[in-house]
Amino acid sequence: MTAPPTPRLLAASRVVAAARVSPHTEDVALPGVPGFVVSAFNPLVRETVRRCLGEPGTEGAPNRLVGSAPDSTAIVLATVAGDSTTSDLASQKLVSGRVHNPLLFFQSVTTSILGHLTIEYGLTGPVSCIAADNGVSEQALDAAELLLADADIDQVLVIAIELAVNPRTEAAFAHMVAQGGTTRPPDGDLAVALLLRRSGDGTDTEPCPGRPELEGTGHLRGLAALADSTPHL
Repeated sequence: MTAPPTPRLLAASRVVAAARVSPHTEDVALPGVPGFVVSAFNPLVRETVRRCLGEPGTEGAPNRLVGSAPDSTAIVLATVAGDSTTSDLASQKLVSGRVHNPLLFFQSVTTSILGHLTIEYGLTGPVSCIAADNGVSEQALDAAELLLADADIDQVLVIAIELAVNPRTEAAFAHMVAQGGTTRPPDGDLAVALLLRRSGDGTDTEPCPGRPELEGTGHLRGLAALADSTPHL
């Protein structure tokens, strides 16, 4: 079985803060997010970002990683299957003739949770989402590199997430592998967040605690390894 490729940072960027959250291995309850229901996708994104960046902060005591750069912090969200819980539940309600929950319509847009986070952290930089059937981690880092090439962008928050497979997404992942792809799902819900800046920008790195257990991280293995390692210039 071919292992998924390991994404690498280009010399132009470095990780200054990172986190990964695997509720199925950590046995943690994710705090809910106001206005979001049913799915673990949005609480998982929010908790991973909180662990990466720290608490949002206040006007008098801004967050130390993004508080001084609200306009020049970009966000890239990367996923293969997206919020499959929300999309599948909405479809099931539609075909069964049940009343549709309007909150499901709102949160079916993958970047809706990013809107919530930009309000919490006061960010006004560009926001984008990448969905791909192969190499989504590499594409997320490539997108971050392109953003950092813009003088108006100081840092990029890369978030990658997959939920545990359900029958539909399991079949989709199996089809990708059958077509020669290397995209494999993690063993359970998993999210990774990396805050990237340009190399040599004169700021200190944030050491990330080592955590070598990478089995079961699927196609997010490379980003999980980056999150677990000490950032380097």
